[in-house]
Amino acid sequence: MCGRLALTTPPDAVRAFFGYDDRPNFPPRYNIAPTQPLAVVRQNLGGKRQFHLVRWGLIPAWVKDPASFTLLINARAETASQKPSFRSAMRHHRCLVPASGFYEWRRTPQGKQPFWIRPANGDVMAFAGLWDTWSDPDGGDIDTGAILTIGANRMMSAIHDRMPVILKPDAFDTWLDIAHVDRREAEKLLRPVEDDFLVATPVSSRVNTVANDDADLLKPMDIDESQAGTGKDAGAKRPARLDLDDSQLDLF
Repeated sequence: MCGRLALTTPPDAVRAFFGYDDRPNFPPRYNIAPTQPLAVVRQNLGGKRQFHLVRWGLIPAWVKDPASFTLLINARAETASQKPSFRSAMRHHRCLVPASGFYEWRRTPQGKQPFWIRPANGDVMAFAGLWDTWSDPDGGDIDTGAILTIGANRMMSAIHDRMPVILKPDAFDTWLDIAHVDRREAEKLLRPVEDDFLVATPVSSRVNTVANDDADLLKPMDIDESQAGTGKDAGAKRPARLDLDDSQLDLF
């Protein structure tokens, strides 16, 4: 799954990577959480990409009362087109979600250990996303969105069994083109990224608190440092970076 992410890449670099004309001036965000504004890139009817902000947590247009509806921050890529909540968005409302990285938590005997996960090369990437517009009875509209997830690749499986769907630039046009690319063709893009595309480092549990939104959240930590005093092996030195063949971290 994906429940927290960061977008710290400068606006001009994000703009160049995604190829939109808008010039938004947004501050770095180190701890974006559900229900908060989420940056997305959509394609308008003229075929141009545009930057937008949506609320993270998709509300389908047919929902009558959002307060009683489940918060949909993720959609399973394998079944999204079959689910009433995402079926229409898969056909008509596909988008890209810019991210510098995301956080995931690995279960350990001492509790949940957060990891900062980012591209091994480069400082921004694109998640496959869906959006929809909900209209309240008084006529107000709110755009909301969700991130598509897929079964984890080998690297991510040491932390969690799900991961965001990451799209490369050569797939952007296909994913965004709802006028000419149907959902069956678009679904072919939804697969785990290569095992060596991402790197993961353990970070402080400060990220657990939404109010914490600063660069120190990305500071790598030894696992014994982040779990100091929480278990009999807390003093044992462990690597700060998650390696594919690190058996100490392979709990699944």
